[in-house]
Amino acid sequence: MISDTLRGASRVGAAVACRPSMNPLLFPKALMGKMEEGDLLQGTLDMLILKTLVREPKHGYAIAESIGAASEDALRVEEGALYPALHRLELKGLLGSEWGLSDNNRRAKYYRLTPAGRKALAAETERWTRMSSAIARVMGTV
Repeated sequence: MISDTLRGASRVGAAVACRPSMNPLLFPKALMGKMEEGDLLQGTLDMLILKTLVREPKHGYAIAESIGAASEDALRVEEGALYPALHRLELKGLLGSEWGLSDNNRRAKYYRLTPAGRKALAAETERWTRMSSAIARVMGTV
């Protein structure tokens, strides 16, 4: 279910900046000499958003900051990809939202994981674990 959503991440442009030193086999554009800061391993933004919301609801900026902090600043979520992804996940019923006040007393939309979102995250985490393990096995044979 979420895989279709994740494939759409590449359509909204650069979603997460990754350090160019990352493995080029995981970043196909790097193989073609086109790896740029701002490129995302295709299909990860939605999963990262869902994972970020497991513990508590957050507004968009806090989601982006959490992903950056959790990745030790290896990943940077761009606004131009984050908000369309949040909207897409909300339309699919994987996120719910409500308006509230941020820490600096500004009106902000807070997103929370729905039961369907938790189920989708579990399935996508399992798929990600299988895929990353398979890639690691292949890379170990070189």
